[in-house]
Amino acid sequence: MSPAGWEIVIGLEVHVQLKTRTKLFCGCPNKYGADPNSLVCPICLGMPGVLPVLNRQAFALAVRAGLALGCEVAAVTKFDRKNYFYPDLPKGYQISQFDRPLNGKGSIEVEAPQGKKRIGITRVHLEEDAGKLIHPETEGADYSFVDFNRSGVPLVEIVSEPDMRSPEEAYAYLTTVKSLLQYVDVSDCDMEKGSLRCDANVSIRRPLAPEFGTKTEIKNLNSFKAVAKALAYEAARHAEILEKGGRVEQVTLTWDAVAEKTNVLRSKEEAHDYRYFPEPDLVPVTADPAFVARIREALPEAPAARRERYAKELGLTAYDAGVLTADKEVAELFDRLRAEGLAPKVAANWVMKHVMAVMNERHLPATEFLGKARRIAEAAKKVEAKEITGQTGAEVFAWILTTPETASVEEHVRKQGLAQVSDAGALEEIVRGVIAKNPKIVADFQGGKAAAMQALVGQVMRETKGKANATVAREVLERQLAAP
Repeated sequence: MSPAGWEIVIGLEVHVQLKTRTKLFCGCPNKYGADPNSLVCPICLGMPGVLPVLNRQAFALAVRAGLALGCEVAAVTKFDRKNYFYPDLPKGYQISQFDRPLNGKGSIEVEAPQGKKRIGITRVHLEEDAGKLIHPETEGADYSFVDFNRSGVPLVEIVSEPDMRSPEEAYAYLTTVKSLLQYVDVSDCDMEKGSLRCDANVSIRRPLAPEFGTKTEIKNLNSFKAVAKALAYEAARHAEILEKGGRVEQVTLTWDAVAEKTNVLRSKEEAHDYRYFPEPDLVPVTADPAFVARIREALPEAPAARRERYAKELGLTAYDAGVLTADKEVAELFDRLRAEGLAPKVAANWVMKHVMAVMNERHLPATEFLGKARRIAEAAKKVEAKEITGQTGAEVFAWILTTPETASVEEHVRKQGLAQVSDAGALEEIVRGVIAKNPKIVADFQGGKAAAMQALVGQVMRETKGKANATVAREVLERQLAAP
């Protein structure tokens, strides 16, 4: 929400690491989690006399990202040196793109709180990543370590237009960008690994004012929730300053997630501060129209199109379709379950109720479940056929996660005696025992409390360890309680 009487203006810069085998200008592996400074060479360490060579795969993925975001791919693009000093930048400059970016104007549609909204994309350019500073946890330490493994990893920087008007819109934009890039397989967008990072620019102005206010930039936000919180805090800070007659300073800030406040990092840089000039060791690159056309034709179905198809063709609710398509691998698991013979709603329920619960609890990707789709579908079919109860189905699902694909669901259900008890005769004695043990609940039911019947059914389920058919149990209960 905007501070009372003010309009927030937000633009985002999203940095996304590309899924290449090697770095942008050298042959070092692009891999996360290796020992510090083990994936380096003279080129990515910025040694004198070395020459960069452009990674064709990175260039193609950057084009793919631009097309997915609705951008115009430039016929000719070039690289530039962005000069600044920082300990994790070994050359003293970053090879980036300035006046002739690879991808120009574009836009995407997002599901904002007030409905669909189109957010403009200014540019999507290709650049190399910097290294990473590692600060020791020792109290009072006055030094830091530098890991150059990330130095030279290919990035695309996605610069939005200042079209967002609330932290909620910014959150929706980021989730849409992440989903699109995952769908077209240019990045895993894993913020915990640093594959996706975000800088946010924010200012405020009076509604309908023709000019933007002074903006501040919040650097290196590490979660979408942090982006939303930081933007809300900073907009409120701007409003407080202006309402007291002060002036907002154009600065670069960091976000303190513990204190939930921004802190000044440095004065805001402008383009001239970086002393951009053309990279003399790399020639301009021409994007052949046929090359771009092949990439465009190979783009998969977009999340929005898949969401619409799930709703129209499969009859899913808009909410279910949205949840299932937000993550490409989740959608693929859903499709795999349907291919195994599950009805769309049944497959959706199993993905959202069982699979996603474990994904969130254990921080697992949906790919961990793709190889188990056949047996998950088998368990779901048994629940639908009333061969096992829903509770037993959940137990079988947990068993599936800890056993190899060769382990049989059918055999497990048989050996463990998990089959649902649907024979009324087999439940008669159990029901009599439940009635005898629960005179107060029986009295409540006979006194007109309908909810008491559900409590009695629950007791039957407990006595049968969840194996009783709840409908049959209810019928037997009603018959015995009606008997004189």
